[in-house]
Amino acid sequence: MSKRDFYEVLGVDKNASEDEIKKAYRKLARKYHPDVNKAADAEEKFKEVKSAYDTLSDSQKRAHYDQFGHTDPNQGFGGGGAGDFGGFGDIFDMFFGGGGGRRNPNAPRQGADLQYTMTIDFKEAVFGKETEIEIPREETCSTCTGTGAKPGTKPETCSHCGGSGQLNVEQNTPFGRIVNRRICQHCSGTGKFIKEKCTTCGGDGTIRKRKKLKVRIPAGIDHGQQIRHTGQGEAGVNGGPPGDLYIVFNVKPHEFFTRSGDDIYCDMPITFVQAALGDEIEVPTLQGKVKLKIPAGTQTGSSFRLRGKGVPNIHGHGQGDQHVKVKVITPKNLSDKQKDLLREFGKLSGSEVDEQHDNFFAKVKRAFKGD
Repeated sequence: MSKRDFYEVLGVDKNASEDEIKKAYRKLARKYHPDVNKAADAEEKFKEVKSAYDTLSDSQKRAHYDQFGHTDPNQGFGGGGAGDFGGFGDIFDMFFGGGGGRRNPNAPRQGADLQYTMTIDFKEAVFGKETEIEIPREETCSTCTGTGAKPGTKPETCSHCGGSGQLNVEQNTPFGRIVNRRICQHCSGTGKFIKEKCTTCGGDGTIRKRKKLKVRIPAGIDHGQQIRHTGQGEAGVNGGPPGDLYIVFNVKPHEFFTRSGDDIYCDMPITFVQAALGDEIEVPTLQGKVKLKIPAGTQTGSSFRLRGKGVPNIHGHGQGDQHVKVKVITPKNLSDKQKDLLREFGKLSGSEVDEQHDNFFAKVKRAFKGD
């Protein structure tokens, strides 16, 4: 089977620049590398792409190929590079600038963040409070100051990986020699070897403790909101800073009040007489009882606002209001005298009720007609 033209393999013009050839190779190598592409012909296609690139990326080999092509007996398939291609890690090294994507195993790293869910009462969320919590977390071992080594000693560089935390493993296959990069098993990827481990932490550099913290619940915190305590998370690695602690609040519902934002809502029952004649009633608020004037002729479902009786804004932007919805309670178990009085009331107010009834249904009729 004749070999395809190398320019055709990479999909570039014969006058393509070095950058264009490299860009084309990167794209195809990532597509056909056997570590990624499991198709039956992926290995062969990758080898073909690698051969084309080995030749066209070298100025001398490219000039030789342009003159003689595949017929030159000294050229061979792939310019001498067909049987030796790197593992997927080597391709990533090329993509990210010659190893720039590798992580230094000895570099300082920030500790993990923690989340703690705190359940509080409705009023505690409104007014805030100071409390104490206890959280389990990893802290830097005070005996070895986080090195994991016995006091007076220090970790040594792993002799197997030279401190990189990785090893290149070569493997001969029918398609050539593959080089794979793997975590060094001798140091578990840390690049260090602890000869004498700290007896307190066993070489981990951290120990599990239960830490007590004083927490200020801000006034106005709402259900599902969270606050952050910087530096109260897990201990850092290799001298890195600790993570943060996020406290998420679960606010219990109140038996009388409901909340929406900074406003408070409640329902207040009133009698038919209070609604008809008007009255002054006492309404409970979060700050205590207040007087509320009910105008004569108040209808059930009417809402009244008590300004400044809601929840303080958590950012200090004022305070919400309390909304009171009145519900007229229909009396039950009336005495005969009460029934007679209501019948008499109905006779006396009949024309007024009929007029209100007619006006209401006239509005309904217009609504259905689209007026």
